[in-house]
Order: sequence, then structure tokens, then C-alpha cells
Amino acid sequence: MVGDNSDLVVLLVSWLPRQRWFAGKGRAWGSLRIVQNVRLSDLLHHFVIEVRYADGGPVDHYQVPLVVRPDAPYGHEGFFVGKCADGLVYDGLHDPDGSAALLAFIRSRTARDGFVPYTLEELEPLPAHVVGAEQSNTSIVYGDAYILKVFRRLWPGTNPDLEMTRALADAGSPRVARPLSWLDGVVDGQTTTFAFMQEFLRSGTEGWRLALASVRDLYAEADLHADEVGGDFAAESERLGAATADVHRIIAETLPTAVGDAEILRAESAQMHSRLDAAVKVVGELQAFEAQLRAAYDELAHRARPVVLQRIHGDYHLGQVLRVDSGWVLFDFEGEPARPVTERITLQPVHRDVAGMLRSFDYAAQSMLLERSMLLEREGESALRYRAQEWAARNRDAFCIGYAGVRGHDPREEAALLRAFELDKAVYEVVYEARHRPSWLPIPLGSVERLTSTD
Repeated sequence: MVGDNSDLVVLLVSWLPRQRWFAGKGRAWGSLRIVQNVRLSDLLHHFVIEVRYADGGPVDHYQVPLVVRPDAPYGHEGFFVGKCADGLVYDGLHDPDGSAALLAFIRSRTARDGFVPYTLEELEPLPAHVVGAEQSNTSIVYGDAYILKVFRRLWPGTNPDLEMTRALADAGSPRVARPLSWLDGVVDGQTTTFAFMQEFLRSGTEGWRLALASVRDLYAEADLHADEVGGDFAAESERLGAATADVHRIIAETLPTAVGDAEILRAESAQMHSRLDAAVKVVGELQAFEAQLRAAYDELAHRARPVVLQRIHGDYHLGQVLRVDSGWVLFDFEGEPARPVTERITLQPVHRDVAGMLRSFDYAAQSMLLERSMLLEREGESALRYRAQEWAARNRDAFCIGYAGVRGHDPREEAALLRAFELDKAVYEVVYEARHRPSWLPIPLGSVERLTSTD
């Protein structure tokens, strides 16, 4: 069943590119090869798939747990992979028997063919369901107690999410969900994190949803300002800023730090210029702001004062935080999943995280404005646009005030540094929206225009 010439390979060649987490879209295939098959139960096979491309570029590795049923068809047609000689093949993470077998393997604490489960406490056998939309990972909730994140695309090395969460938990931080277990395997001869389990915070509400609720309240009260609406979010934004600063503080105390000198800052500036070079080719509208963008990046390159570097979240926004009864909790410390682990663990200024969250406040306000504008008369849009910018500015300020209250310095004091990172993030967003959500392109383009209008 698992040989290079098996009919399973044929199925995977067809099925894999259709998955949301497949990163090789747009690249011409070279070959697909099964490099590992670990049988975890009578039904569940754990595969590692190697994909090579015709361009000779980087090779990708994916973990693909599959359930093979030799009998009649089993529901979940949306997760049906196909038929092979041994039976009907389903995505094992979405199959209840498959997800149960995976938990049983974790609970066993017994290695199998180089696939090793680690647990920090006893786990119970609980029913499973996959949560959320498929992104770069697949998350499974067991009962209402555990959430297991399975990293579909495998990068050799320890995943930063596991490393950072454990470091924060070991330091006693209440800002992360308790780590419970993880799975290690081997990719390219290097020990690699395949999955990571944490306590499931069933009472938590995602920051993005809370922010959108606040914006809806504002838009429903056309004659009120952001600070006059019952759903004002600024107090929560200030608490979130304080929680973010607390996490940064603990990370700086427990993991390596360094001082970024002029040479490092020039290299960072050069990377921003390079990303802009590529972005302008994709989205021509950026050309109108190119001179101002490059001036902001050059200001970073000419900075004489050094900056402290440390580990950061790396992909920070309102969708990466939960509001629970005790306060804000941060999760998904893996950084940008499309980047190799070696890049994600690079020491950086905390201002990159701050810039990511500031952009997220802007997105929350502008995305709701975009939806409303499609339904409203054109003459009403200018008032709503003012409300959106007012809401974003109020919450951005509150976040920075909360941050300053914990760390003793306001990120806005480093205006040039923060602006360069925010513009770099906005340029990334422009390209992303142009490729995936063209109707949302005005959001980051408008932000680029506002952020460069002070030049």
C-alpha cells in the first residue's frame, strides 16, 4: 500500500493540492513520495509525504494521517481521499476513529517507528471534533479539555509554538494555555514537532470577535463617538497591551536576547525593500506610495541608536488572543507558518509584534466598514469612515498605553521603528488581499496611504 508506485500515491497527487494547507499551489510538480508510514491503529496510518517540484526549489514535507476502511463507505464524504487497493481512504484527522486513535497513541507514551509522544500529565480518552476552518494546521478538540494542533506542513526542528509556550508556562505565566503533550518525529534527519496539545480554554472568546462586536455597536450608533458607545473596546485593548508586554518581558527573561546594531538594522531595512520590490510587481497601486515607503525603510537603515532584540510572537493579531475570565491569553506562537523555523526564531524588536496588533485594530474597523459600505448609500460612507478611523486610533492608543504601563516605555516613542514595521506588514497585507480576497484590498491600501501621508 505504501510503495512509491502504489495507487495511494496517485490519490495523494490529486488530493493534496486541493487542501487549504498545501503550500505548493502554483508550482509545477516534480514528484510525490511517501517517506514514512507508521501504523497507529488498525485503521489509522500516519504518513509523511515528500513533495518535490519541477523548479528544483525547496522540498516540502507534509504529515497526512489517513484512515483506510476496507468495508462500506463511511460518512464525511467531504474528507474522502479516494479508493485504493486496501479500501476507502479518508483524512484521518477528520475521521472520529482516526482522531481517537491519535489520542490513544499520545496517551500510550510509547514510541513507534521514530514517532514519539510526550505528555506532561495523564490524559483522558475523550470524543473529538475538528474546530475552525482548515488553515496551515488542523486543530482537534477532545471533549472540552484538550486542543491538539497538528502541523500539516513540517519544518525540521522544534516548532516555536511548543518552545515558546513551554517557556512561558514554566515561568508561571497566566498568559498561555497549559501545555499538555506533543509529538516528535524526524524530518530530514532532524527531530521535528508534529503536533502540540494544550488545555482547551472553553470559556475563551477570540479577540477578533470581541473587536468586531465593538465596531458593530459603534456603527449602530451613528451619532456617538467611539468612547461613548456601550461596547467601547478601549479598556480591553489597554489590558491586551499590558498582557502583551508581560509576555514580552517573560520571554526576554527566559530566552536569549541581543542588541541590534546599525548593521542588523540595515539588513532589516534591505529585506523590507526587497519585499516591496516583489509587492509592487504584484500590486501596481503600490507604486503611488513607493517613494514614501522606501523613505520609511531608509529611516530604519539610518538609525544610529541600537535596539534590543528578543524572541517574539511573530504573527501577532486579534485572532491570536483569547479573552478568558482571568484576562487575555496568547496562543499560536509558531510565527508565520510559511517561513522556515530557522527564520521564525530569529531575534527581533518587540515592535514587530506591536505593529502586527496595531494593524489588526485597523483591520477590525475597516473590514466592518467594508461590509457596511456595500449596503449603505454612498453619502453615508464618509461619516462611517471617520468612525472607523476614530475607533482604530482609540484602540491603538489604548493598547500602547497598556504596554507602556508594564514595560515602562511606550512603543510609540520609537515612532520610526514602529512605522517601518507597520508599513512592512501593510505591504504584505496588500499582496495577500490581492491574491486571496481582492474585495478587501482597499483596507491595506488605505492604511498605506494614511501611514505615508505624514511624509
